[in-house]
Amino acid sequence: MQIAILGAGMVGRAMAIDLAAKYRVTSFDVSNHALQLLNRKNDAVKTVNADLGDHTQYGAMLADFDFVISAVPGFMGYRTLEAIIRAGKNVVDISFFPENALELDALAKEKNVTAIVDCGVAPGMSNLILGYHNEHMAITSFECLVGGLPKKRVYPFEYKAPFSPMDVLEEYTRPARYVENSHIVTKPALSDAELIDFENVGTLESFNTDGLRSILFTMGHIPNMKEKTLRYPGHIDLMQGLIKAGFLSKIPVSFKGQQITPLEYTSTLLFDQWKLGETEEEFTLMQIKISDPSKTICYDLYDEYDIVTQTSSMSRTTGYTCTAALNMLIEKLFTAKGVFPPELVGKDEACFNYIMNYLKERNIHYRVTES
Repeated sequence: MQIAILGAGMVGRAMAIDLAAKYRVTSFDVSNHALQLLNRKNDAVKTVNADLGDHTQYGAMLADFDFVISAVPGFMGYRTLEAIIRAGKNVVDISFFPENALELDALAKEKNVTAIVDCGVAPGMSNLILGYHNEHMAITSFECLVGGLPKKRVYPFEYKAPFSPMDVLEEYTRPARYVENSHIVTKPALSDAELIDFENVGTLESFNTDGLRSILFTMGHIPNMKEKTLRYPGHIDLMQGLIKAGFLSKIPVSFKGQQITPLEYTSTLLFDQWKLGETEEEFTLMQIKISDPSKTICYDLYDEYDIVTQTSSMSRTTGYTCTAALNMLIEKLFTAKGVFPPELVGKDEACFNYIMNYLKERNIHYRVTES
């Protein structure tokens, strides 16, 4: 069994190492540095330097592979997924692009391809859990709070990213959609700030981001749905300052005779500030509440950097959800053709249990309570 992983960032590397225990894995990336880091961690993974933005090469590049994982930055995710599907390869995707993946459903069916998209922690596990309970409850409310943060708070940002800063900044500029009383409401990102106390980390601030994605449409019968991002208090004010000053604008500006895009420039400047160290301790926190008229089911996740394997929590919680789904495809537990966000996978109890057990085996535990 040969598996191609497109992208060798922190999450891509964690997935390659996880899958290399059972399969022949090849990691593709334009960065030799990222590929060398992967080789130092696990030399069983074959590495290939490749421009993943050149989609004309995908047919030949992927010809010998049985399955593909896409872990490219969000801005190139949709076209990459389209190219993988055109190459006729079953794929699991964590690139979290802004476009609607369901628009590729007809192409995937035409090519006899299964594509599971948004298959990380959130979106990903949040969708899977909702899809499962939607089969057993008349859900009236869904709420997801989620964030990944460094344990050590360093002023002024008090934040680190295990993936491209560009993808994080996109969350802060894209209008946030949620569902209230069966109507889609759109507000600016970073709005509706709340301070919330959590057992393991103390007080965090939550704010609107456009995290519901596909469930706005696949779960449109649920009258109230919201996802909010978690950061250390003060982060919102800092980001809003950058927005008001124009640093996150996508409109090119002229600087000394050259055109530059402020968002791309800011992302480049923040790369070192926000870069998560290979052994830097951090955590992932997620709380999901699903309610019907008689009860509320709560899923709580608190996961930390794994000191033994030197794997970040965000890489584990995101990456192992994706590799669980890929193993599920390999074992033919899910065989439908088309594009599927995780809520359409989670409705199958066997698939839901498979992914939950896969995560438990890797010491990622969701605590479930009912009230």
